[in-house]
Amino acid sequence: MQPTLAATEVRRNLTQYLSTTFALADEPVREALEGFLNDPVHGIFRGPYLRIRTPFRRAGDDWRRHLEWAPAGFAPYRHQAAAFERLSTLHSPAEPTLITTGTGSGKTESFLLPILDHCRRERARGHTGVKAVVLYPMNALATDQAKRLSDYLARPGLERVTGGLYIGDTPESGYDRVLTQRSEIRRNPPDILVTNYKMLDLLLQRDADVCLWQGSDLAYVVVDEFHTYDGAQGTDVAMLLRRLGAASGAAEPGRP
Repeated sequence: MQPTLAATEVRRNLTQYLSTTFALADEPVREALEGFLNDPVHGIFRGPYLRIRTPFRRAGDDWRRHLEWAPAGFAPYRHQAAAFERLSTLHSPAEPTLITTGTGSGKTESFLLPILDHCRRERARGHTGVKAVVLYPMNALATDQAKRLSDYLARPGLERVTGGLYIGDTPESGYDRVLTQRSEIRRNPPDILVTNYKMLDLLLQRDADVCLWQGSDLAYVVVDEFHTYDGAQGTDVAMLLRRLGAASGAAEPGRP
């Protein structure tokens, strides 16, 4: 596909669609409309533009001081290493962090690797219970994340770390290392709980799910696709996170 020819075709089809929508019978008026739509200065079209994406910069070797565990052969980008520094609990508690980078830049690994490293270390100390909650706005994203999490948990060094997927419907296909049965999740609360905000709301209300938060030591709450929570929904999620902090004992003293 040649970009210039494709742009011309798209422009022609849009102009034809808009002209047909107004259905102007007068030929000069229709031509004037088309001229207005295609005006190079005041029309509706711009470009075509050429966008060149430069490669993400690789991190130096000092990123390993923030993590005790990482996948074999993993070479992070610079922005991932910066996230590791803020999110690692190896030397200090994790700090609130906002990750905004382009598609294919490894945003998930930016927070997932510090979480896995933290859970591995806490498991070695004999600490059980939920340590991280990962929220998604929809089930499709949650199940996709569960597949990725299951693949990571199958790697050497993470044998004792557990994950759980808690969504509206139990997935038809299971995961080797991620629990999906609600009874099993309640009986053995996973280190990493993947869910959506609607299900988390129910998990904080139902008596049957109180056991999930007993003995939990939340170090991470990840709100992925953060930009989707706007308006009233953003307020609801903010209040939900406060309730989660109160239920798990992770709320900061003196804060509502």
